[in-house]
Amino acid sequence: MTNLILRNSVRFVFLVLFQVLILNHINLGGFTNPYFYIYFILLLPFATPRWLMLLLAFFLGISIDLFTNTYGLNAAATLFMAFSRPYVIRLISREPEETFGIQPSLRSEGFKWFFFYSLILVLLHHTTLFYLEIFRFTEFFHTLLRVITSTAFTLVLIFLSEIIFHFKGRERW
Repeated sequence: MTNLILRNSVRFVFLVLFQVLILNHINLGGFTNPYFYIYFILLLPFATPRWLMLLLAFFLGISIDLFTNTYGLNAAATLFMAFSRPYVIRLISREPEETFGIQPSLRSEGFKWFFFYSLILVLLHHTTLFYLEIFRFTEFFHTLLRVITSTAFTLVLIFLSEIIFHFKGRERW
């Protein structure tokens, strides 16, 4: 248990620093930004209590907001993502949550499950973040393009991280 808390604490700090020091300075084509910090919410253990998940999501989002002066946009989008996570898990899973591994990962749940899990949650986060940021529908399609390209870029980073750090074998491809 202590190992899990320590690992998630280190992951939290690393992802916040990686996001604000490196990824926030990447802006491809004027509208593609990777938001890799949400990987923390994706990897939270299945048994994480809902109140703790929401609290961690708020602190994660507000940490990014403090460094980027976005006044709660990341906190709102990350909270919405964390709130939606249990519903997404139930939506894409055929088996009860008790049969899952300790935490969602490419290795434990397989490519198809992890892909749809990540895709839906990243899309929810990015859609919330970008439409709250712009807060008007006159640029609907431009914002939609930002959502799609940023989602794709973020998913590439998530899957690269899964392959490099978590995937040790070809069990469920």
